[in-house]
Amino acid sequence: MTAPTTGTSTTGRSTNGGAVPDLAGPGSSGTARRTPDRRSGSGPQESRVSRTVAMTVMVVFTVYFLVPIWWLLVAATKARGDLTTTNALWFSDMNLLENLAATTGYGGGVLPRWLLNSVLYAGGGALLGTLLAGMCGYALAKYRFPGRELVFNVVLGGVLVPATALALPLFLLFSQINATNTFWSVFLPSIVSPFGVYLTRIFAASAVPEELLEAARLDGSGEVRTFFTVAVRLMFPALVTVFLFQFVAIWNNFFLPLIMLRDEALFPVTLGLYNWNTQVNQVPELRLYVLTGALLSIVPLIVVFLLLQRFWRGGLGSGALK
Repeated sequence: MTAPTTGTSTTGRSTNGGAVPDLAGPGSSGTARRTPDRRSGSGPQESRVSRTVAMTVMVVFTVYFLVPIWWLLVAATKARGDLTTTNALWFSDMNLLENLAATTGYGGGVLPRWLLNSVLYAGGGALLGTLLAGMCGYALAKYRFPGRELVFNVVLGGVLVPATALALPLFLLFSQINATNTFWSVFLPSIVSPFGVYLTRIFAASAVPEELLEAARLDGSGEVRTFFTVAVRLMFPALVTVFLFQFVAIWNNFFLPLIMLRDEALFPVTLGLYNWNTQVNQVPELRLYVLTGALLSIVPLIVVFLLLQRFWRGGLGSGALK
């Protein structure tokens, strides 16, 4: 015969009718009160120390990146004679408007043309590059076909190849079809982004559910329509990230236009300012024009980042929650 069990309930009485001490104490509503661990305060101290170190590192790097921009802004407001005779990090006479007018009007107004070329190269290349990267990444993540992993490994290998190493082979290829010194010789190589394919493939694999795609197909949606109406919306944070990276990379691209272009009217702003800088010894006023033009050249980057940062930050937050 089995002996009765004398377990205790949460109210302090045994199951067979005997009373036992109420370990929870009065007013506990049957739940044992946990006393906080009052050991040494090493945990909070370590947290404060690590937080202080992190903030210090961030402040140092913020200053490191912002001081050149501040110096550029200050230099663009000075007259040519004040560049070397006044404090480099503070203003003297405010000549910003005069410098802007002189810089944009020099050489028959070629600087605005260079800025427009850079907008076309970077904006169009980033847009098409993001679209192609998103489609390739989605296909590699959601379709099963022979050689899929091999293709993805080749893409990963492309991420490791620096763009400058491909400039000379591209020049030789375009020269075979007499396409150098044209808009397309700079634009077409800019729409290829192996890193974008890698990023969108990883994001699509986790952010686009297979069930949602199957439901769209059952509703009669084709593959192209499913991609643009379903997948693109779910992949939008990753696509914005790819667009930003691609836009900045094309805007700052220097070596490819240098070897591809000879016509000054096709120069992007980076190559145009470099061309001015090589003539500073012969034309001293170009030094101030280069500084003012460099200030103008970073404005589109700041504008694009400010316009897209809410999508980018939203994507980072949703990715963290996943």
